[in-house]
This record gives sequence, C-alpha cells and structure tokens, in this order.
Amino acid sequence: MALDPARSAVRSAVRPYFRADWGRRHLVACSGGADSLALLAACVFEGHKEACHVIGVTVDHGLQEGSADHTARVVAQMAALGADETASIRVTVDAGPAGVEAGARAARYAALSQLAQHFDAQVVFLGHTLDDQAESVLLGLTRGSGARSLQGMRRYFVEDAAVGFARPLLDLTRAQTEAACRADGITWWDDPHNADPRFTRSRIRHTVMPTLERELGPGVAQALARTADQLREDNQLIDPLVQAAHARARVEGGVDLDEIDDAGDAIRSRVVRGAAIEAGAITSELTWDHVRALLGLVGTKGRVVQLPGHVTAYADGEVLLFRRTEDA
Repeated sequence: MALDPARSAVRSAVRPYFRADWGRRHLVACSGGADSLALLAACVFEGHKEACHVIGVTVDHGLQEGSADHTARVVAQMAALGADETASIRVTVDAGPAGVEAGARAARYAALSQLAQHFDAQVVFLGHTLDDQAESVLLGLTRGSGARSLQGMRRYFVEDAAVGFARPLLDLTRAQTEAACRADGITWWDDPHNADPRFTRSRIRHTVMPTLERELGPGVAQALARTADQLREDNQLIDPLVQAAHARARVEGGVDLDEIDDAGDAIRSRVVRGAAIEAGAITSELTWDHVRALLGLVGTKGRVVQLPGHVTAYADGEVLLFRRTEDA
C-alpha cells in the first residue's frame, strides 16, 4: 500500500533533524493543532527508527476558559500517538508593553527550555509551517523594520546556552500537515485565538493571505517564504560586520557613532537598532521610523525620542544614549 504523500512529506522533513550530535532525547512541543500533531506523529515514527526517546510536551498559557481540560486532552493524545513520555506545564503570561502575543511567546519558550533541561534534551521541535513563515514576513512588512524582520523564523536557533529549537516543517504547508493528520486518523484542535480578529496574525491568516492569493494567484505564501530564506542569507553576511561595528561603538549606556563614521549607513542603522533593543526597546515594535529618528538625534542636545518598551533615547554629541523612560 502506497504511503500517503502528505504523511511521507512530513516524515521526510523530520528525518534529517534526528542528528547524532543532538543526542537521543528530543522534545516535541504540541498544542493539539494539526501542525504540531503531525510533527509529533512523524517524530515518533522517525525517532524510534533511530532509537531516540521522543517526549511530547504542551504548554498551558491559561488564557482561555477550559485550558486545563484541553491540556489534559493533548497529553492523552500525545501518549496515544506513541510519545515515550509526556509532560505539561502551566505558565503565567505577562502581557507587558509588547502585548499578550509577545508575552505568551516569552512564557512558552522559557517553559520549553525548562522542560528540555529537565528531560536532559538538547533540542525542542516546533511545528511552524511555510504558511506561518509567510505570515511572519507579512507581519515584518507591516512593521517596516527592515531585512531583520522580513527574514521570518529561523530553522534552528538557540534560545539560551543550553537548549536549541528546530522547525522541521518550514517547507511544508498547513494543508499538508492537515492531510497528514487525516491520513493517520488524527483529530486536531483549532485554537480560537487563531481566528480572533483582535490579533494581527489572525487577520493576516484569514483575510490578507486569502485576498493576496485571490488577487495575485496561487504561490504567494511560497514566494514570501523564499524571500525570508534569501534575506536570511544576506543577513548572515552582514551580521558579523554589524557585530564588529557595534563592539567598536559601544559605550556605557549607548553607542558612540563617531567611532563607526566610516561604516556606512546600512551598518550604522543596524548598530543603532541593536543598541535600542539592547537598552530594552521592543523588537517587534521598533520600526524604521524609530531608527531614523534615533539617527536624527546625533549631534543635537536636549531632544529625546521615545521608543516602544519605555525607553528614552537622547544624544550627547555623537554619542547616542538610552535610559528607562520612568527614570527621565
């Protein structure tokens, strides 16, 4: 009997991520949605072939009524799919100045890191797909934050010194993960937050992307994802130059732009943006207009720029400085 193409695609995507240098214990983050359940099922199949120990974990953000009951159902479903161990963790989401979505992300990754260290796992698998990547690129476009925000989600990154995060499904669509679940007889949960128009990503998913596909033709998501990959390659070339320039310019509380006067506008603007983020500005809300305003402060006196995240910027000659707004 031929293997279902969607199921085969998910397994093929997962297979290279069972690397010997990542050990034999792997966490798979599972929300109960189609993407993460398809990921878990594939990880169980491929991981067991490599004698790996697959641990299904789910995070209860406590943001919806009945979240504890849902978490219990996901734990039972992960066990039924063959996970060697399962775990759940409840977190408290601090919305803060960046909002609920950013607060939930921060709490989720901290919890997943904690679970990975508890289970002595080096890597956590995440179920983001090509559609998620395309939505991230569009979010970056709306922020106007430049190439950094347009490069989308990384295939692999380290959130802290101990734990890596991998996204094996970034080349697969949401339709493929849903088809893989149907092929395996898996019933998935649709998070109501994903359809809530209060959230920007939800409006992009249910209104903007369908409009683009209808007006421009199919393949928009794939094109946006390719753009992310291309910009990531560009940033990998530029990032070392920016880091070196930032190291030259760094002073207590800010950066001395006179030290990198010869670096060029592209490098200087990135150094300024990095300094603002280092001072506490919210990455997702820091736009090119903010960066341009910061560059305009240089050489002035008595002027300030307010940045998202309660950060105030001011200049002392060619030195750009930052302080907490409440300390002003």
